[in-house]
Formats: sequence, C-alpha cells, structure tokens
Amino acid sequence: MKIAVIGAGAAGMMCAGHAAELGHSVDIFEKNNMVGKKIRITGKGRCNVTNASDVQEHIDNTPGNPYFMYSSLYKFSPSDTVELIERLGVPTKVERGKRVFPVSDKAADIAEALMKYMKKNGVRLHLDSGVKDIIIKDGKVCGVVLFSGKTFEADAVVVATGGLSYPGTGSTGDGYKFAKKAGHRVTPLLPSLVPLKSDDSFCAELMGLSLKNTAIVIKNAKGKAVYKDFGEMLFTHFGVSGPMILSASRHLLNKFDEDFTLYIDMKPALDMKALDTRLLRDFEKYINKDMKNALNDLLPQKMIPVIIALSGIDENKKIHDITKEERRRLCTLIKGLPVHLTGTAGFNEAIVTSGGVDTDEIEPNTMESKKIRGLYFAGEVLDVDAYTGGFNLQIAFSTGYTAAEGLEENK
Repeated sequence: MKIAVIGAGAAGMMCAGHAAELGHSVDIFEKNNMVGKKIRITGKGRCNVTNASDVQEHIDNTPGNPYFMYSSLYKFSPSDTVELIERLGVPTKVERGKRVFPVSDKAADIAEALMKYMKKNGVRLHLDSGVKDIIIKDGKVCGVVLFSGKTFEADAVVVATGGLSYPGTGSTGDGYKFAKKAGHRVTPLLPSLVPLKSDDSFCAELMGLSLKNTAIVIKNAKGKAVYKDFGEMLFTHFGVSGPMILSASRHLLNKFDEDFTLYIDMKPALDMKALDTRLLRDFEKYINKDMKNALNDLLPQKMIPVIIALSGIDENKKIHDITKEERRRLCTLIKGLPVHLTGTAGFNEAIVTSGGVDTDEIEPNTMESKKIRGLYFAGEVLDVDAYTGGFNLQIAFSTGYTAAEGLEENK
C-alpha cells in the first residue's frame, strides 16, 4: 500500500518506520525543517522516552480516555519502546518514578534514532512540506495536497500532527482541522501538564526555588481536597510548576470558575507537634538571635522572609520573646503554605493537549477512522492524555505502532 504519514514527531516516525518495515511504501510529510522538533525539547532536553511500568500502571496514569489505550499498549508496550530505542543504538536508564531516559541525557538522540529507524526501512522523508488537505472521495482517502500545490496519491493517510502544546514546534492544531473536515468530532482542547498561575506576590520572590520531598493538597472553596501528591515542585514568576504541579493541572483543566488554593507541606514527615518540638530545639540554639536569623536549619534561605512576613512576626524580634501562638502560626505555614491559584499558563507552556479527535469514532485496535476508510490517527491529536513521567510519549509510540499494524490488517 502507498501510505502518507502527516507529521514526523514521535507517533508519525514510529508509524512510518513500522509501516515501511511491514513492506508498505511510505512517505512522511513534515512542515518543519527537521524531524522530532518537540521530542528534542521534552524532559528539559533529556527526553523522558517512556515509563518502565506495566500496562495497567500506564492505564492508571492516563486520566484522559485510558481504556482506549489497552489494545495499543499491549501491541507495543513500554518495554517494546526501550527495546527498539536500544536496538537503534541509544542505551537507556531508569530514574525515580520509573522514568526512562537516554543514558546520554540528550533528547536529540531519540529523535535521531527514530529517523534512523525510518531511513533503514526506506521511508521517504519530505521536510518543509506542510499538508494543506487530505483528499477524500466516496468515503475513502485518496491522498494529500501540500501547501506547495503538489498532490500525493495514497491508499491510506495517517494523521500524526500533534496537539496545540508548544506551538513553536509546529503543533498548531492542523490535525483537528483534517479531522473535522472528515466529519469527526473534536472534543474541547485544553492545555494539560501545565504550570499554574497565582496572584500571590511571594511566588515571584521565590522564583526558581525548588522544593523536594514536599507534600501538596489542592482544595476548592468549600475546603474539599481535589488533588494530593508528594514529590517535587518549584516557584515561577507567575506561580508554581514542577512535576507535582503539572500532574495537578490535569485535574483543574476547565474548573477555574471555582476558587482553588494549593497548600504546601514543607515538612511532611513531621506532624504539628513534632514540628513544634523541632522549632523549639532550633529556637534554643538561636535564643539570642533575631527571628530572621533563626530558621536557617529548617527552611531554604529564600523561603525564610516569606514565611516570617506571612506569619505576621517582626523579623527583628528576639527568639526568646517569641510566643507559643507565634510558634503555632509558623508551624501552620510550614505545614500548609497557602498559594491561591488563578488559572493555567496556557498552551505555550503546556506539555500536552487534553482533548482531541473523539476516541469513540476511532477503532482502538487499528487507529482507523470509523467514518472514513483509510484515514488513521495517532499520538497527541487523539483525545488521550496522561500524567507526566514518560506516559504521553508512550501513548504516541503505541498508537503510532498500532496504526501501522492497522494498515497491515486493512490492506
């Protein structure tokens, strides 16, 4: 079969490489001047290529249409991803949270490995070749039209154009236009795995401060907890970010008509009583010091003036004059620093897009459209998204592989 793949990202390259491996004639069209532009910046340029978890664990970490993924994850699992990447000459390592990275810590190595996979199997790559339209006649795909005016005939077309996140990498929603024109429903598109904004001025003061081994809880206006987590986060000039915050954002996507407050527990191993005991011990050590010079053993330097200001204690007050009530206020802040949340940072900062081509209209075993014969979808363009930790790239690889297998079933 003659196959046209639109988009040389993770899903597109996996699909093209495997489809060519199965003997199809494959052309892949990429509007950028290089392949894997988004891959090259993922994981802060290190590329969290997958997560070394089993299929069920992966499903548990996929809040956006998890059940759609069962078939493709069993067809091409996280261990299959690792095996392929290593076979292509990129050794991998597993870090905290079962996150898999290339040993080199270079995301470009993953993009180049997938390029090698395509080249080895005879895929024809067309760079600087944006697709303008998909040709459909009598309910079947016939080919694609490029912005240059060129037409390519095809027996099947795979749309692997990504979502709306990081639009600078070329993810500008082209696939949604193709899907809608073909009669598909596109569910509401929202930025996910995205930093959160706050109107608390102290966030900017704490910009760049990273907190590890920290517990968070996000509560709504009624005081009900909507998200809890433990791990790492950081402050930005506009609010908060980091792994925990990105995962939390998935639960707050379209809910900012409500009021949310993040509470940060900087000493989750200590309860209030144990923290007060620890504070008393530190105060004994610094008994003749000013308040501003007595918390160095307990908190990061940058955090101290913020906590003191929020506690209402005079920073020049001597430790031996601190009251029990003032100590209680300090402990309350350390165990639950409140950060008022006002929204998300938007698609420019989002790792993935929540929403996309409605999975009810796609065959999960083949990724083929239930509406148009020969039209396939793979990767972020689909309404499937997961938490941070390598799960989203695995969705791209699994759906890309499954689309290639689906072509084989339908030839």
